[in-house]
Amino acid sequence: MNIFVAGLSYKTTPVEVREKLAVHRSRLQCCGCRLKLRGNLAEVVLLSTCNRVEIYGVAPWIQGRVQRLFQELTGSDFDFTPHLYVKEGAAAAEHLFAVASGLDSLVIGETEITGQVKTAYQAAKDAGLVGKKMNRLFQTALSVVKAVRTNTGIGRGATSVGSVAVELAEKVFDRDLSKKTVMILGAGKMGEACVKHLAKRGAKTVLVSNRSFERAERLAAEFGGRAVRIEDSAAAMTEADILVSSTGSPDLVLKREDVAKILPARRHRPLVLVDIAVPRDIDPAVAELPDVYLYDIDDLEAVVRENTKNREQELAVCRQIIAEHVMELMERFNSPYARRAPVAVETAPGWTIDGASVCRA
Repeated sequence: MNIFVAGLSYKTTPVEVREKLAVHRSRLQCCGCRLKLRGNLAEVVLLSTCNRVEIYGVAPWIQGRVQRLFQELTGSDFDFTPHLYVKEGAAAAEHLFAVASGLDSLVIGETEITGQVKTAYQAAKDAGLVGKKMNRLFQTALSVVKAVRTNTGIGRGATSVGSVAVELAEKVFDRDLSKKTVMILGAGKMGEACVKHLAKRGAKTVLVSNRSFERAERLAAEFGGRAVRIEDSAAAMTEADILVSSTGSPDLVLKREDVAKILPARRHRPLVLVDIAVPRDIDPAVAELPDVYLYDIDDLEAVVRENTKNREQELAVCRQIIAEHVMELMERFNSPYARRAPVAVETAPGWTIDGASVCRA
């Protein structure tokens, strides 16, 4: 029974393909259960972020089965094969440790991914999807993160994807946001990160729109901004110079016609739209409109490359830390005690199979 990782990321896959696979946090357990049962996996952890969708698991063999696993996530026959990578044993452990430490991120050293890895692991634990190997693998990954952050400067000055979006906006407006009005669509962690960075850069006005108006009010008040009801967000865009969108909606939030309607009132003022959501919030056709500049998460790569230069010198130290932990982990897995016959991991109490899906009863 080998550990493996199968996945796709921003390195192998454009956003229009990644968004087909994106799994909301609330569905990690259901989708994980389905993968375990349909894929005949002994253990499984599903990780889904803006930049990657990865399946970590334990199985006697995995080669030749990966495409089917990813089709299970979408319920379609889309061919993901050209975008997929598969790593087994030590290579799988090394990959997870690099991912959890932010070394495989768009922004090298970013810390948000660590929380996303923890969330994925906890969701799998709560659903009874992990056993000894996945527990050991993910607990070691979190130890690696601590060692990397303690012994290197890889995360020093590292920025989140949200702050990179702000940096992109600064480039468009000649690095001067002091007279600009910024609108955040979606008041989650990503939107909040953008607000914090924009406030530091001196943005004149911040508008916050969210499905929960109370949440929008709290965040707007924290930064002296103004909350906007979600149904009024399109109209409020007439005031904005920059809009950063990250709602978590499975469907488009801003369509071409929505943006076209507010353009006459803007009188040719440039409008920068930064869509950092996966699936995307903003219709790609919006880019065809005059005076509108649309950037999605894949467009952030050029900015990210510039930001990584100062951290690359720390990578060798980080890789050495990872290599040591991988060696120790594999020795544990290959010990006589660890090679005992595996015990089947049952689905957690309260979970049932219902047709094509697996859900909490």
